Amino acid sequence: MNPELVEQITKMVVEKLQTKAVVGSESTVEEVHTKVTAEPAASVEVKFWNHRSNKVEENCTSDCTESEPEKEIAVEPKPRVGLENPFNKEELDLLISKTPARIGVGRAGLRPKTDTWLKFRFDHAAAVDAVYGDVDPKILESLSLFKVNTKVADKEVYVRRPDFGRKLSDEAKQLINEKCKKSPTVQIIVSDGLSSKAVEENVEDVYLSLNQSLQSLGLDVGTPFFIEKGRVAAMDDVGELLKPKVIVYLIGERPGLVSAESLSAYLCYEPRQGTIEADRMVISNIHKGGIPPVEAGAYIGTVVQKILKYEASGVSLVNKEG
Repeated sequence: MNPELVEQITKMVVEKLQTKAVVGSESTVEEVHTKVTAEPAASVEVKFWNHRSNKVEENCTSDCTESEPEKEIAVEPKPRVGLENPFNKEELDLLISKTPARIGVGRAGLRPKTDTWLKFRFDHAAAVDAVYGDVDPKILESLSLFKVNTKVADKEVYVRRPDFGRKLSDEAKQLINEKCKKSPTVQIIVSDGLSSKAVEENVEDVYLSLNQSLQSLGLDVGTPFFIEKGRVAAMDDVGELLKPKVIVYLIGERPGLVSAESLSAYLCYEPRQGTIEADRMVISNIHKGGIPPVEAGAYIGTVVQKILKYEASGVSLVNKEG
């Protein structure tokens, strides 16, 4: 809408209201003109906000004429900091540059500002979608990953019963025994975990880079597969079935309000039933805003080499490295 036209119409309306205020609702047009001219003191002062110059036009009465053409003003980009007058802007800018956390967003009274609240709701919705979504079957097909299930029936059970996600179903065990190579040096597993989006966005780059790294090291790699609705400890059942030296478990992390696409790689030397968490190790925060997926895949290969050298993982590996 033309701002000049809006301004002219607004002034016309105000002039009409001023005229009625002077003469009353039953006066004629001629009386209006006479009284407005004869009694200028009765006119009402109105202040107009000029939206183009961000200034107030002072003392505008019924005799106001069209304002002079104004110079265009440069509109500065909206700063990321939500605080209008931070105590130490340079220090706050430095902090904001170091973290994606919601700091310096300001507030409106006791509540967050509208744009901050909408961004929060958007990130929360993305996190929920990551947990309850399913991995695109085309990605699994492109990587030749067949799918098995845990004892989880649906996502609600998966969220409420973590122990069910740690155990493979009987059908899964049978399928793994039929399709997978026994006693490989390295067994790669992929699972959606708590973020299907993490698998869709990152697993292809991580997997291909990891495979290349393991091949360059001359390591025997088993038959990879995908565990739907799996937890980390599901690797223990796989260890019992296939007896690999090392398992690399690529799984979607619990989504946060900064990223819902973060992937983790859990590694363990000879996992079996009864393996404790201290024997596992993890490379987390694999996504475009954290550890680059391709770089992560190459790095995981070097960690696998170290695990095989010391025949240990987790705290035991740290103690042996000494």
